[in-house]
Amino acid sequence: MANWFTHLDLDRQSAVWRHWFDFLSDGRTLIRYDPRGSGLSDRNVDDFSMDRWLDDLDAVVECAGLTRFPLIGLCQGGAVAAAYAARHPDRVSRLILYDSYPFGAFAQGVPDRLVQEARALAEMIEVGWGKKTSAFREVFANLLMPEAGKDALQWIGEMQRRSASARNARLMWDAFNGFDIRDVAADIAAPTLVFHGRRDAMVPFEAGRQLASLIPNAHFVPLETNNHILLPNENAWETFCREIERFLEPEASAARISETALDSLTAREAQVLEGVARGLSNRDLANLLRISEKTVRNHMTTVFSKLEVRSRAQAIVLARDAGVGRD
Repeated sequence: MANWFTHLDLDRQSAVWRHWFDFLSDGRTLIRYDPRGSGLSDRNVDDFSMDRWLDDLDAVVECAGLTRFPLIGLCQGGAVAAAYAARHPDRVSRLILYDSYPFGAFAQGVPDRLVQEARALAEMIEVGWGKKTSAFREVFANLLMPEAGKDALQWIGEMQRRSASARNARLMWDAFNGFDIRDVAADIAAPTLVFHGRRDAMVPFEAGRQLASLIPNAHFVPLETNNHILLPNENAWETFCREIERFLEPEASAARISETALDSLTAREAQVLEGVARGLSNRDLANLLRISEKTVRNHMTTVFSKLEVRSRAQAIVLARDAGVGRD
């Protein structure tokens, strides 16, 4: 899920994000995109609402041809990822949320002190964002990564300048603080892993605990860190990586089993499965392959058995996850 403060051209070199994306793409396919108004995405936008962020993720999923996938969301991206998982239980197989929250400072029922703090930071963003010499740069860096070294601090300033304009940064901040997923969190069906830094200055630890409590059967992992964005040399980063590997292992195992099962299909069975994944009916397949509908049904029975699925829908999901039947 896209999150604030990214730039696809710079992240791989950045001391802020490099280790994150190296880890998440190790042995996996990582699909990322810059959020609206930021990074390499269009900058001339005004609507940063939750609905638009969900629309953007829908567009990326459709463009990438994804059917079912694990989804990770950081900070405000976590709130959007959770809302997406609640809306699309058929698509999100596993959900990982990091230093996120169920509602922002401008949502209903938030104490005045937190509202005032968020508004104060919004004013600082508007006047100080992206400037090479600014007290805001120091404040922002200390909120994100108080334990960062000189290299990371320099990158924070550069990423701030390159990721978004001051106008868009302020609009995004205001929108993020209006996010509220309390009414949909209980609809999340995917197994969920929730991380939160115990001394995070950007998003209070209690917000992470509350988020986990709203999601059915979510597993909450506290991280012993002062940083909002984890550094590669801290113990919390090792914990984070280890827990994610453990959490995603059942999915990886299932993928390996599916690959083996697909390899066991005969050439004709593979043709039948590809046709099914493309949405063809038994009659369509019979005409295409010049065989009887009864023969198609017999092949489907064998395919189901080899893939260890019980329905056409399950076979389609497995096939499309493996790239079968995509145009």
